[in-house]
Amino acid sequence: MRRHQPSRGSRLLLLALSPVVVVTLAACAPGSSPAPSEPATSSAAAPRPSGSATPTPTAAADSAEARLPDFTSVMDAVWRDSASVKGRVYVDALVAAGFPKKAMQVTEDETSIGNPADSIQFSVRIGDECLVGQVGPSVAKPTALVMPGLADGACLLGQTRSIDW
Repeated sequence: MRRHQPSRGSRLLLLALSPVVVVTLAACAPGSSPAPSEPATSSAAAPRPSGSATPTPTAAADSAEARLPDFTSVMDAVWRDSASVKGRVYVDALVAAGFPKKAMQVTEDETSIGNPADSIQFSVRIGDECLVGQVGPSVAKPTALVMPGLADGACLLGQTRSIDW
């Protein structure tokens, strides 16, 4: 019985893919570091070994992650009570909830030809991150998430309106 010998090309492909398989499997191992595409989180406490019974540290109280539930709650309440697609309503509600107006951005309520916007976005910069919300008839449901802040200090790309009230 003759054994099949892989061709030189097959061996090279196998050698080329070996590191990918090892890295992929290592990323799945308990206690492994996050994959490069995952956002790294920082905290004052060092991570605990996976066998530890101690809970994982939570986000700092002034971090975007820690403020996300409050941001989401305000956004959901405004949407539930009015289904508004008016940025000022969200900005005012977020200010009333303690978010700093000077750290906010909001997109226009109308399109460039004067029609109501299909959706609006609003944001609050907290440190190097941003809380970003989106609502409107073209959005399945109000959405809020933490995003990395832009290098220029902004949260939203493109044209936003002045928050001058």
